[in-house]
Amino acid sequence: MLKIAVDAMGGDFAPEVNILGAIEAVSDNEIEVILVGDEEKIKEFLKEKRNLKGKVSVLNTEDHILMDENVSSAIRRKNTSMRKAIELVKEGKANAVLSAGNSGAMMALSFLLLGKLPNVDRPAIATVMPCLKGHFILLDAGANVDCKAEHLVQFAYMGYAYHKALFNSSSPRVALLSIGEEGTKGNEATKEAFKLLKDSNLNFIGNIEGKDIFFGSADVVVCDGFVGNIVLKVGEGLAEALMKMLKREIVELITGRLGYIMIKPAIKSFRKKVDYSEYGGALLLGINGTSIICHGRSSAKAIKNAIKVAAEMAKKEIYRIISESLQNTEEIDESQNSINRLLYS
Repeated sequence: MLKIAVDAMGGDFAPEVNILGAIEAVSDNEIEVILVGDEEKIKEFLKEKRNLKGKVSVLNTEDHILMDENVSSAIRRKNTSMRKAIELVKEGKANAVLSAGNSGAMMALSFLLLGKLPNVDRPAIATVMPCLKGHFILLDAGANVDCKAEHLVQFAYMGYAYHKALFNSSSPRVALLSIGEEGTKGNEATKEAFKLLKDSNLNFIGNIEGKDIFFGSADVVVCDGFVGNIVLKVGEGLAEALMKMLKREIVELITGRLGYIMIKPAIKSFRKKVDYSEYGGALLLGINGTSIICHGRSSAKAIKNAIKVAAEMAKKEIYRIISESLQNTEEIDESQNSINRLLYS
């Protein structure tokens, strides 16, 4: 049975949604959840729940990291729920960890406690996003604001391996998010990364513009965390706004009520596809273990799905697959050195 450590005190609606999500996740799966946090508060929600023995356990901690807390000070405290949850993975007492708490602290502690994979300079947050043809993986979605070309190349290899493992794809299409399709477009890091990826053994299809990513033109979209987080938040906001605009337009029609009844199944299906809670959380790639970063506003449904994703990724040992994939970046390093010699000699 896979054991998932959950930071019960992380998120805007903690601990309730984390506890309810855990209960839902273990009800029909071979999963055990370890809730880490204030034991008294957690057990208050669990006391009326039955048949949880052997499925949900509690590890008490007296401290937790606040959502808006400074990362450098937060990671120094030794008894926070987030830190203790990650330590369970480090000690082999859990197979994966997830938190809806402070994402910067979650990334930093996962990096510090679990360590990074060989050939990785920086971990990246990989988010599964809906598109016209199904799904694509966006990375980095917020871990690294400033990136060099070699970081973008590493993200590409990690995203490629992740897509293959998650969707059983044979050769995912990798694209670099930029302001134009030509390799000469973009900032210096993007232009250099384009050259390196073009010479790689990935299925690199070139640059992709923002207007094309939701049409499914690529399976893996690579960018720095500053751009990626904006894309992620714009996508979430746009989907929500479209739903509200659609409802308003239908209501204003004379035949709106009848029309709504007719298209209700389609609206329900669309809402499900664009709802971030359906995807649970984002996997932190590049670390030596399975760490899931959840949305701060996660509902119980989102936590439940994040626990399922964590279990699936731990079972497949995605981090090992990515580590093997990154061995190929050694040839990229030599290619980069050749380019640098041409540029600066």
